Amino acid sequence: MKISHQLILFFLHPMKPRAKPPRKPPIFPAENRFERWDAATLAAHPDTEFEQCHFIGCDFSGAALGALRFSDCLFERCNLASATLAGAGMQNVGFTDCKLSGVQFAACRDFLFEVRFEGCQLHYASFFGKKMRGTRFVSCSLTDADFTSADLTEAAFQDCTLQGAVFRSTQLTAADFTTASQFSIDPDGNTLTNARFTLPGLLGLVGKYGIIVE
Repeated sequence: MKISHQLILFFLHPMKPRAKPPRKPPIFPAENRFERWDAATLAAHPDTEFEQCHFIGCDFSGAALGALRFSDCLFERCNLASATLAGAGMQNVGFTDCKLSGVQFAACRDFLFEVRFEGCQLHYASFFGKKMRGTRFVSCSLTDADFTSADLTEAAFQDCTLQGAVFRSTQLTAADFTTASQFSIDPDGNTLTNARFTLPGLLGLVGKYGIIVE
């Protein structure tokens, strides 16, 4: 049974990535705290650019957000499932305890695109082709998420489940999967130089070879 030379190097010569600290939104002005907004309220707002805004408990499920730009913003306990983001700007935007199933982040503007996630549902979300160096996913469910052709250099998947997540031609140099679970990544179809895994996670890399890890 032949295993790629690259895969062997992961465990013989592990290297700890130089992880940069996540950039957080600044302190939010009181007037920029928006609670329980819905799609109609957002659409009626006169501004199309939101800076240093804190959205709490909002329901934007299925909303069309493509004409908007969010910069240094935080969405907390919000529902954005199936929201449309074609052309939306996401610059240093955090999502905490949000529902983001089916969201096509791949459709966001590439310019200064920067997001991070904590405690979020990201089932069937798409990050196809996005540059997401250093992105942090913490305690997220990423079932069937699509990372095809994305650049996830030094990204961290801390305590995340990745069942069915698609990694194809993905840049995963120095990415951290040490506490991630249920992932399946083909070492021959992705760039995994200096990526970090634990021994229990080895099965997610060698499954294609028919190897049994005990």
